Amino acid sequence: MTLSVPGSADLRAESWPAPARAVLPDDDPFYLPAPGYEQAPEGTVLRSRPVELAAFGLVPLRATAWQLLYRTTDLNGRPDAAVTTVIAPVGGVIADTPLLSFQCAIDAISSRGFPSYSLQKGSRAIGTFAHVELLCFVDALKRGWALSIPDHEGMLGAWGAPREPGYRTLDGVRAAQQFAPLGLDADCRVGLWGYSGGGLATSWAAEVAPTYAPELDIAGAVLGSPVGDLVETFHRLNGGWHAGLPTLVVAALRRVYPAFDAAIETHISEEGRAILDRAARSTTGAAVLRLCRYNLDRHTSSLPIAEVLVLAELVAMFADLELGTVAPEVPLLVVQSVHDQIIAAEGIDALVDRYRAHGAQVTYLRDRCSEHLGLLPISTPLSLNWLADRFAGHRPTPSATTTVGSVLRLPAGHRGLADLLRGAAQALFARPLTPSASRRDDVVRTEPERPAA
Repeated sequence: MTLSVPGSADLRAESWPAPARAVLPDDDPFYLPAPGYEQAPEGTVLRSRPVELAAFGLVPLRATAWQLLYRTTDLNGRPDAAVTTVIAPVGGVIADTPLLSFQCAIDAISSRGFPSYSLQKGSRAIGTFAHVELLCFVDALKRGWALSIPDHEGMLGAWGAPREPGYRTLDGVRAAQQFAPLGLDADCRVGLWGYSGGGLATSWAAEVAPTYAPELDIAGAVLGSPVGDLVETFHRLNGGWHAGLPTLVVAALRRVYPAFDAAIETHISEEGRAILDRAARSTTGAAVLRLCRYNLDRHTSSLPIAEVLVLAELVAMFADLELGTVAPEVPLLVVQSVHDQIIAAEGIDALVDRYRAHGAQVTYLRDRCSEHLGLLPISTPLSLNWLADRFAGHRPTPSATTTVGSVLRLPAGHRGLADLLRGAAQALFARPLTPSASRRDDVVRTEPERPAA
């Protein structure tokens, strides 16, 4: 396939064979774009290859998948390249097949945590959340949807950086739509979904979509426990059981903000910087275990970390990181645990208020009985059913905040729960992901039949 780019030489999209084994992205030439890729339009597929996926790196997933290297944009508007994993729907593409872009909670800056690696058969990625997420998003395949799962942090692993996770997500959608073997319509409906760090990336995608990718037909976005306030989250988690998470964010932001890196070099001791460097090579789970109760103040050489973070140059950085300064134009479903031990509900309350103040339509569900890790699986049926209604053309649910005992008690929360559990079992035991006929029929329903519940 040859891509004609005005004012430049033709750029050929390369077709690579399936990898013989899973190789870390840092060591895999597939991830390095050919010279001249910068001239291609955003979302252009630069390279593709089939890939075999597996639950926990061991149990083959009975699905057809490819990896796509595509042109995208970084934080500062410069050309970049990223990889997304696209999966064909069970039974193949039929009329009006939608595309779901699922943003994993990568929450690490080592390439070992990138979903393009960790979801591969033979990967060694213990401690990544993508393995658990696979058991949730596999139900989307059983519904007859196609999937795009982008490495939204990019090759730098820039967890917490603003805007660019949205660019990579939306360009991954563009790449999936133009990738002929997947078979999607170029203007197919798109849904966005992510949880925790993936919810943060999904929030950025929803925010930047109106200006960055206005041609995409995005039906709605589900934000599961997105990180509403990075600074507050750092102060609350630093020194606690989950101190590894803010430490990873510090290590990541050093890579994209020179002023922040300079402040770390000035105010954090050599031993502290070595801990940050070691965290940068870890998966999320490994970093959380290793840095449990770690307090970055142990290694400040001059100012305490609280004073470092209010330096003028860092205040500007944190303002750049803030979500909710513009309104997404697509309807949003936000789900959050009231007693979340990692992401404070108050921060998500404030984010929802900011979105609504700018005119966004937000259905916000607060769950009393869950905690951070448990809310993803129990909110999966609700999230997928809400997206199915958006794909089907039903009116969005009202913009309101509701606190419930458990989202599983809602009709849309438990409808399809048995199918979700069945799909997870099929994935764990390498069984074909066979959908019911009624679920395939849902794909082609385009006219509203009932009001959304």
